[in-house]
Amino acid sequence: MTPAHFLPGLRPWVENLVNVWPAYIIKPQFASWEVLHIVSLVILGGTSILLNLRLIGVGLTEETPSEIRRNLRPWIHVGVVGIILSGVLIGMANAERLYDSAAFTVKMAALLAGIILTYGASGLTAKADGRVTPAAKVFFLLGMAVFAFALWVFVTSELINPGVFHMLTAAALIVLFATRGPIRWVYLTGLILLIVAQFVATHIVIKPDDYARLDPVNIAFAWVFAVWIFGLAGFQLFAAGRGPEGGPLSKTIGYATILVWVTAAAAGRWIAFA
Repeated sequence: MTPAHFLPGLRPWVENLVNVWPAYIIKPQFASWEVLHIVSLVILGGTSILLNLRLIGVGLTEETPSEIRRNLRPWIHVGVVGIILSGVLIGMANAERLYDSAAFTVKMAALLAGIILTYGASGLTAKADGRVTPAAKVFFLLGMAVFAFALWVFVTSELINPGVFHMLTAAALIVLFATRGPIRWVYLTGLILLIVAQFVATHIVIKPDDYARLDPVNIAFAWVFAVWIFGLAGFQLFAAGRGPEGGPLSKTIGYATILVWVTAAAAGRWIAFA
């Protein structure tokens, strides 16, 4: 599921992009522009985490979601503009490789979903202090549809699908941070047991170089982790009911908006690995 798969007729144009201004200027300074791209992603990811943790009900709870949104909005704009600008420039300088990269497809889909969720779902929900407006619901469904496509490509593409564990790790940490009371220790104990079980299965029971047997085992563990993490998150969402920051839907929007940017970042790293 690469851009070449969807747009096969564009290859000659893509191959020539490196010769187009300003790509031939950017190419020798690629690393510097990549740093700008990563810094922009860190700014956007950091602001998104702060805002959406508040929707979940943790983090900067001394301020209302609308106050946090108002304070962070300029930095969200800076992050989005920085990512798009630097991404277009380094993309032009490395277009042929990206054209054949499934990880690039995931990153672009996650980027689009992230913008939709950040501005259209979590932004509107935070502005209303946790109340999910009809417009926010529409943007949430649209953003989640694009996010689901990004995850589908991530999961089904060879060589890059181990990157899904990055998203699972982020989800596990967010749920651990957001969970309260004795259920947190039950959740943490389950995570530790699963991590130990996976290590034993993939390093002791099965030799580390036996990929034919390791792959299905790791896939199975990914599903088990997902069920445990998202199952407990769902339980917490509905058990907690509606609070000052909103109900289960507003918190779900918070979770999803954080994870979509984690997915975009993880896919960006797997462009190089693949």
